Amino acid sequence: MLEQAGKQGNDSLQWLTNFIQNLAQQFNDNKFSLLLIICAFILTSIFLKNLFLYLSYYVLNPLKNTVVTKLRQEVYDKILRLPIGFFTEKRKGDIMSRMTTDIGEIETSVVGTLEGWIRDPLQILFCIIYLFYLSVQLTLFMLLLLPIMGFVIGRIGRSLKKQSKVIAELSGESVSILDETLTGLRVIKAFTAEKLLGGRFISNNNKLLQTRNAIGYRRDLASPLSETMGILVFCFILLYGGSLILNHSSGSLSGGTFIVYLGMFYNIINPAKTLSTSFYNMQKGSAAIIRIEEVLKAPVTVDDNPNGIKKESFDNSIELKNVGFNYEDVSILKNINLKIEKGKTIALVGSSGAGKSTLVDLIPRFHDVSSGELSIDGKNIKEYSLKHLRNLMGIVTQEPILFNDTIANNIALGKPDATKEEIETAAKIANAYNFIIQKEEGFDTNIGDRGSKLSGGERQRLTIARAVLKNPPILILDEATSSLDTESERLVQDAINHLMQDRTSVVIAHRLSTVRHADEIIVLQKGGIVERGTHDELVAKNGFYKRLVEMQEVK
Repeated sequence: MLEQAGKQGNDSLQWLTNFIQNLAQQFNDNKFSLLLIICAFILTSIFLKNLFLYLSYYVLNPLKNTVVTKLRQEVYDKILRLPIGFFTEKRKGDIMSRMTTDIGEIETSVVGTLEGWIRDPLQILFCIIYLFYLSVQLTLFMLLLLPIMGFVIGRIGRSLKKQSKVIAELSGESVSILDETLTGLRVIKAFTAEKLLGGRFISNNNKLLQTRNAIGYRRDLASPLSETMGILVFCFILLYGGSLILNHSSGSLSGGTFIVYLGMFYNIINPAKTLSTSFYNMQKGSAAIIRIEEVLKAPVTVDDNPNGIKKESFDNSIELKNVGFNYEDVSILKNINLKIEKGKTIALVGSSGAGKSTLVDLIPRFHDVSSGELSIDGKNIKEYSLKHLRNLMGIVTQEPILFNDTIANNIALGKPDATKEEIETAAKIANAYNFIIQKEEGFDTNIGDRGSKLSGGERQRLTIARAVLKNPPILILDEATSSLDTESERLVQDAINHLMQDRTSVVIAHRLSTVRHADEIIVLQKGGIVERGTHDELVAKNGFYKRLVEMQEVK
């Protein structure tokens, strides 16, 4: 078999030599024509090489870009679907880092090397097949050496994955520190905490530098190490094959065939070098993939019911029967029984941490109950389509949530197809129209990041206008006036009173003066209902509510 392979190698080499000699003899009298043909051959081969190279890029670039774009879209879609509880466990900066830094790492380290993972293994495979064709004995000897080379490169590559995960976590922490700094800059300056925050950032940055350097040293070792190992194998083959020929024990392997063999083996070194660098990059990018998968595989504990009832109206009542809610192993709400009739105003009061915000978050299914049942119009809210359920509700929170957009677009958030007249009417009801028209661009004024160009009262009135425009039958107010000055509070409270007319309202309030006229006041303490009734009934009970009233001097 060895003799046959060697004979075939000699025959192919002899055929090529004869072809060139015959071509030269045909153009012996016109050497310039031969020169022209050689030039044409070279130009044609280079043109074809670059043409197919361009075509490969033409095919692969859209593929790579599409993979990254879809991945980014999947992560964003999953973030929109994940329950609010997920984000209480994760730092916002870490989530942002996964969307930016980690996906960028995947783009460069994994998708960016996709071409090499297709091209280089094929090139190596074709070369090895031809090496077997030239000499089975030498090729088997070479394959015995390759696992040693792979083991050395693999050991270094595995350490990159662990360090890359550390880098991703440090990058997330760095973005978190920056986000907290930008959000709390006024407080940082007021408490002269620049040195504290600066020290925290510098410490994180230095750790990031050290880890990046360590990864860089190992990654940059990939190409020279693989080339050195390749040349080492080349030398072993040269010694082994040369000794076979010198000792006349190589069978049919001649000196000429051996030179061809060495040249073909040398062609493996470059793609092997590129492939090892790609392998290192893959190890580095795999840590980013793991962090992205943590988001993509996070359980959606509050998911939509694909066959849910498409409820268009609120007809009777909201009812909580023996409702309990646990966050991990901590009990937040216990045995809550409450019925909210249509058109009534229910107020939730109590000390901080009593469970008021958690209770109202259950109604739009920001969380699902851990025990008991929450129903609307006699049906468990899980039976309703999530979109239709939330369309029944308008929410005004203590901290106004606005977006870096125009005033009109912020008001129309819940009703994107609203007309200009509808937006203006909603602004008037919310006591926001007068300050809006005083702006240079009116309703087209951009309000900046989180509404930073507006005052606190103006921001809150925009959120109320947003709720007015949506026109929901159920209204949830979470301490909507607690952070405002007296004048702003009066304007906002007037807007809220307009908003609450003919609606079912659930109001959380620390200032008891704003809820004394509620149809029923629910007093929560340590996750349970301790008192309930009207303002006068609760004062007469001389219990927990009356103590709250006396502390606030509500007459």
